[in-house]
Order: sequence, then structure tokens, then C-alpha cells
Amino acid sequence: MGIKEKILTKSLWVFHASVGSCNNCDIEILDCLTPRFDVERLGIQLVGSIRHADVILVTGAMNKKALKRFKKVCGQAPKPCFIVAVGICPCSMHMFKGSYSMQSPLDEIMPVDLYIPGCPPRPEAIIAGLAKLINKVNK
Repeated sequence: MGIKEKILTKSLWVFHASVGSCNNCDIEILDCLTPRFDVERLGIQLVGSIRHADVILVTGAMNKKALKRFKKVCGQAPKPCFIVAVGICPCSMHMFKGSYSMQSPLDEIMPVDLYIPGCPPRPEAIIAGLAKLINKVNK
């Protein structure tokens, strides 16, 4: 186990990337930061720069305009950086599948380490998913 993986077992720095969402998943991610759920006590912190992130939370259906920018942003992330698809849109495109402005599900664009389905997923599901990611890193 490398140094970066050992750090991830104690704290998880998360960058949120919205690639065309309706903002319901975004609100639930921000709800995780409120005192009711308080993910910071678990060592999970939302960061404003991709260069500091260990995890990228992706919300929304990938549209054609966001694709090139998202790949550029992901290229700036330190390695290893885990990608988490939050909500049904990045997982399967749901009702946006076949739309003229949409690209494809996130896992067809880049490897996804964890899926958190739901429309929108509850904060408890997001926290449980991130806990599973920490367990995955430990193994």
C-alpha cells in the first residue's frame, strides 16, 4: 500500500463536478456537509480545486459541451483519483438517453470506481458509498 492510499484511509478530499445536472444531486451533496449529516467528522472534505482531490463526485448526464472540459479537469487531478458517479444520470443517462445534446454514460467515457444510484440519492446513500470507497482503498 502506497503513501497516498494510507492517507485515504484517514481523510477523503472530494471535488464535485457537475456535468449537466438538474441540481438535485448537487443539493444532496451539499446536504451531506450540513450539521445534520456532517461528513467532515468522518474525514470527508469538499475541496474547491481538482489538484487537491482524491475523489471526483460526478453529477448529471454528460452533455457534449461538458465532455472536453471534464476530461481536461480530470487530467489535472493527482493520481490515483477515484471517480464516483452520483445519481442515476451519470450511471445510465436515465431519461436523457438518446437526447441530441447528451454524450453517453460516464463509464463509457472513463473508468468509474463507485456508483451511487438514485434520483437524487439521499445523503445517507452518498455517505455509505464513500465509506465503501474507503473500504475498497483499504483492500
